Amino acid sequence: MSAPTIRAVRAHVQATRADARPAFSPGHWILDTRIAGPMSRWPEYRADRRSWGIDALGGAVVEVETSSGTTGVAPCSGGLPAALLVEGHLARFLAGRELSRESIEEIWEQLYRATLPYGRRGLALFAISALDLALWDALGKERGEPVWALLGEKRHERLPLYATTPRPDAARALGFRGGKLPLPASPAEGDDGLAENLALAARLREACGDPDEFFLAVDCWMSLDVPYATRLGEGLAGLGFRWLEEPLLPDDYAGHAELRRRLGGAIALAAGEHEATRWGFELLLEQGCVDLVQPDVGWCGGLTELLRIAEVADARGVPVVPHGSSVYSYHFCAVRPETEFAEFLLLDPEGVEIVPQLAPLLLGEPLPEDGHVRVPDDPGFGVALNHELELARPERYR
Repeated sequence: MSAPTIRAVRAHVQATRADARPAFSPGHWILDTRIAGPMSRWPEYRADRRSWGIDALGGAVVEVETSSGTTGVAPCSGGLPAALLVEGHLARFLAGRELSRESIEEIWEQLYRATLPYGRRGLALFAISALDLALWDALGKERGEPVWALLGEKRHERLPLYATTPRPDAARALGFRGGKLPLPASPAEGDDGLAENLALAARLREACGDPDEFFLAVDCWMSLDVPYATRLGEGLAGLGFRWLEEPLLPDDYAGHAELRRRLGGAIALAAGEHEATRWGFELLLEQGCVDLVQPDVGWCGGLTELLRIAEVADARGVPVVPHGSSVYSYHFCAVRPETEFAEFLLLDPEGVEIVPQLAPLLLGEPLPEDGHVRVPDDPGFGVALNHELELARPERYR
């Protein structure tokens, strides 16, 4: 029996706004609270992240349909611009191709090389990642197998999770393994801001109890410089925090290496959320920048490239804990005995309740119970597009 071929590629945005995720209500912690970031050096962009447009592009969704009528689906960051890349440039490399694991790997190489004039990271990799994930989803559905079964043996029937939230005390009450809190104050706010950060960390460490039972980490989201991060890291180490995440700009490899040298193992350094491809992670690892890598499967190049990144990290004994992307990283984590836990974002407005990360765009997402998630055994990634939404494709390329 011949293998199915790829019959159609579609990219959608919501018809009412270029966003494949629900609009966060005003006052939502992830957009409308003070979280340090690369724009925090300017006072007018310090109070919230919506002010400088973190949500300006929104998201999209990609579908890959096969000759047998199976459809693979994946979310895509980058909104309408990414959807235009998918339909206007990249779809040609999928059309009519046989669907197999080998063809997915070759398609990835062609997508990456074809986008080199404008790509290597960012929007181009968002589009490539979504197409790659949709292909894996379609392959699993065609074979009647979950994606994890295409990768190996399931090692985590119930995958442990930590939660990212400004309220890690609430995450502990929900049964999560640990909590990661966003940093409120940046170096632009001086010694008073540093004192505020450490005081908040101390309060939350006390509220969350024994570090051996519930760990804490801090997400700096590319906001710091080496001297400030050194002082912050030393203070957090004294409070028993487990890691300092993404302290510097992603391209500052020398700075990350120097910071890690200065901290001397007192607290682990994590990075990679905004890194892409095996080559980017090789730089992080070869230069001794990190103790933990955190690729986002929707940004780094998809599952095909995440597997290659893991090979690079495993060869150096560095743990891989993907940035939160729900089922699209759970299947990867499920087959890895080395993976201690995965990330879950508490995306209710206050950061205290479990709500789906992929809703309303995708249906069927498994939710944590007692700090663990059961990785689906349904074919593909186990989620489906919500066809009740009003979706639109890029008009220029239809």
